[in-house]
Amino acid sequence: MEFSSIFCFFASIFFIIFLLNLFIKFLNFKHSQLPLPPGSLGWPYIGETFQLYSQNPNVFFASKVKRYGSIFKTHILGCPCVMISSPEAAKLVLVTRAHLFKPTFPASKERMLGKQAIFFHQGDYHAKLRKLVLRAFVPEAIKNIVSDIESVAKDSLKYWEGRLINTYQEMKTFTFNVALLSIFGKDESLYREDLKRCYYILEKGYNSMPINLPGTLFNKAMKARKELAQILAKIISTRREMKHDYTDLMGSFMGEKEALTDEQIADNIIGVIFAARDTTASVLTWILKHLSENPSVLQAVTEEQEVLLKSKENCSEEKVLTWADAKNMPITSRVIQETLRIASILPFTFREAVEDVEYEGYLIPKGWKVMPLFRNIHHSSDNFEEPEKFDPSRFEVAPKPNTFMPFGNGTHSCPGNELAKLEILVLLHHLTTKYRWSIVGAQNGIQYGPFPLPQNGLPIRLSLK
Repeated sequence: MEFSSIFCFFASIFFIIFLLNLFIKFLNFKHSQLPLPPGSLGWPYIGETFQLYSQNPNVFFASKVKRYGSIFKTHILGCPCVMISSPEAAKLVLVTRAHLFKPTFPASKERMLGKQAIFFHQGDYHAKLRKLVLRAFVPEAIKNIVSDIESVAKDSLKYWEGRLINTYQEMKTFTFNVALLSIFGKDESLYREDLKRCYYILEKGYNSMPINLPGTLFNKAMKARKELAQILAKIISTRREMKHDYTDLMGSFMGEKEALTDEQIADNIIGVIFAARDTTASVLTWILKHLSENPSVLQAVTEEQEVLLKSKENCSEEKVLTWADAKNMPITSRVIQETLRIASILPFTFREAVEDVEYEGYLIPKGWKVMPLFRNIHHSSDNFEEPEKFDPSRFEVAPKPNTFMPFGNGTHSCPGNELAKLEILVLLHHLTTKYRWSIVGAQNGIQYGPFPLPQNGLPIRLSLK
């Protein structure tokens, strides 16, 4: 009797396992029958890279969405991709099912930034790195360098005074200097020129085709990247010999409890410079253009900043900006938000499917890149009324969830967004209260490479009021 009961028990278990296997095979069969999203993969290897980076991305993305809908496939920078353009899909990829989509870049960009950079990881290592980055970039940390950022801004404006400048190029210098300040603290001036020289070569090859032959932009960029790593290794070695306590980002990475390798420190420093510089410079360039074209908005920003400046006149302490001042600029902050929306400097972000994923009846194959299209979401009339109109007042009311993501979303959102907003606010304070500027030459053209920019980097002439 006991044997019979035992036999029946195991037979039941085996039968359940058999049924489960059949069910799994059925699901796999069903899954394998799913079609890929509609779209074109373009030319072999090249795909549609040139179409994307040689024209207005609005035109490229809008034409795809109009033809295929909110999900479609393409092939850029050597990778097959699925692009998605709805707030719901972006939330799924970046937040609710983020574990199925690891952060990634095309292999060429991984080689330039370094495979140990925070951008390429999930799990414990990413959480650890993000904690270290936030330690240096949270308000409690950056409020201590407001006066230093203000000094960089005032020096920059004084250098531009009376000159015809390329706004984007000069803003890149400004944001680069702020980035070095946040990374290396007061020591940044010791390494600035060598780091700048290598970085400028590296950035020229960042969006080039990954052809590593002598003389190509990619080849030159990889050589510059190697030299950058060597410079950073010297800085790390010097700091270890000094044995000082540093509160900047490199100090956070080098804490004895963190146990990061020199390679991990260098990769993440290079990655942070990339993230902190060109995007913020692009936003600043667009802000100056939009303010020039919207006199009533410029007047409102100027009046807000002049009220703040006047309040400093009655202050017995040194008349420098503080963190509290930066948090008391609502009109200027809305100008930044609207510029981030309408310019959408980062039109998309890269993720990679870690397994086959079904979405809306389509198969997203394992290993394919998945790209939420922030630009399309920001420019959709479903999310923003008259989306092509520059209207900072729209941000007097919070936008609908998952429709405004200039810094990404989820655990991989940009940890340096507070620093970026701070340096923009500080520069705009001094620019609007002490200077006037006028755009020189054509004002309507846009160039792409890869960020959208006003034609010729927005040449302006700056003068004291």
